[in-house]
Amino acid sequence: MATPPIIIIKKKGGHGGHHGGAWKVAYADFVTAMMALFIVLWLMNSSKQLQVAVGGYFKDPTGTAKKVGTNQSGSGENFQLTKQNLAELKEQLQRNIRSINDLEKLRKNIEMTVTAEGLRIELLESEKGTFFDSGSSALNKSGTEMLVLLAEELGQVPNHISIEGHTDAKPFAERANYGNWELSSDRANAARRLMQQSGVRADQVSQVRGFADQRLRNPKDPLEASNRRISIIVQYVSRDSADDDKEGAEVEGSKGAAQKEEGGAKEGTEQAAAEKPRSE
Repeated sequence: MATPPIIIIKKKGGHGGHHGGAWKVAYADFVTAMMALFIVLWLMNSSKQLQVAVGGYFKDPTGTAKKVGTNQSGSGENFQLTKQNLAELKEQLQRNIRSINDLEKLRKNIEMTVTAEGLRIELLESEKGTFFDSGSSALNKSGTEMLVLLAEELGQVPNHISIEGHTDAKPFAERANYGNWELSSDRANAARRLMQQSGVRADQVSQVRGFADQRLRNPKDPLEASNRRISIIVQYVSRDSADDDKEGAEVEGSKGAAQKEEGGAKEGTEQAAAEKPRSE
């Protein structure tokens, strides 16, 4: 009698839970959290200028606002700041100042007012010197950080700006032949130089003026520290003037094209006359 065949059945066991895909989701979450942690640590140890730059990137990743005021196609009227929307610029600047701890404590020394001239930004001095060293045109750390922040924002708009320097009525006797007129002018120019190095365009500054003690903020107390200040005026951009400039450019372009066509026709006539055979 034949031996019956022996049939062996092997069952393939399933893999343990660690071979599934759930761990990948948890690992991805862990890596993302670590990346966010290191970015925060990096930003906490970076300079204020870098923090402002990174914040500006996340506010405007496409860089559209950077085109404002340049000659690039795409910079347009939508970004021109008129009397109606200068108040929005004021609110934006105030938000940016509040976002930086070192500048937040200086809010009482910063005044922003929409006036008949435009948006007036005033950096008010204190008895100890808030933005400038006392009796000097040298900017201190707070003054440098504030003007850099303002320059980065104002450099993105097409509006012209003017910068004014003011002093109190106390005679300046530190040096001979150097008084409040010279000090106010030097402070205004120091602000201009730093702002142009930090984002304000070279052709954007229309005026730099020193008024000494002729335009006191508090005439009732001519010696009050807040009379010493730097004023930055963001001037209005009139849409009518912008349209006139655009129309003028189109007229100039039309004139140029007409002159070019006229010159080409004249040249063709002269060439034809030269090629015509002479009669014997």
